[in-house]
Amino acid sequence: MCEKMIDYASLNDTELQRLALTGDREAEESLAGRYLRLVRVCARPLFLAGGDSEDLIQEGTFGLLSAIRQYNPDSGTAFRTFAERCIRMRLLSAIKSASRLKHFPLNDGLSLEQLSEDPGAHLSAFPEFFRRSPEELVLERESKEELYAAFSKCLSRFEVSVLDLYLDGLSYREIADRLGKSTKSVDNAVQRIRRKLARNPNLGDISKS
Repeated sequence: MCEKMIDYASLNDTELQRLALTGDREAEESLAGRYLRLVRVCARPLFLAGGDSEDLIQEGTFGLLSAIRQYNPDSGTAFRTFAERCIRMRLLSAIKSASRLKHFPLNDGLSLEQLSEDPGAHLSAFPEFFRRSPEELVLERESKEELYAAFSKCLSRFEVSVLDLYLDGLSYREIADRLGKSTKSVDNAVQRIRRKLARNPNLGDISKS
């Protein structure tokens, strides 16, 4: 007797997540596919601030998969809310780890193991090491609008339009189609936005009010 085929597209997030926990890979892939755009939305501001887009999206995807495996439907929190929290936490963790490797003074006698055992004991000795990076500041912002407002002050009208759609998670092709431009024009605009941010580091240092 043939097994009944499952229409994964018709299932809600909770149903897919429950199937995924039973080892159903198709259910996990289907649920993850629904939120890949959310991963891009969370990662792209960080890419603009200086991260590597592919690495960040990969880290965000790991956070999404972690959410699928750890979500508790009885918590009262929607899966999307939980997933976004896991994605952002994973991105922040990746950025902090990269920052530590980049700025840690290799010629000093303090080891990473010592630092992890007593993280507060040597703060005064390594002020640069514990300073929040522009990427971390971007990640801590609560809304896309805050980042958008900061960037748009130094951008052209076309760049503002590209930024708006880019932060919404659209692909270069989707942005190009929406604006009636070529994908190359969109790519050039994204690169200009990144350069303008690099020349204006204060844009990455906006505190939450």
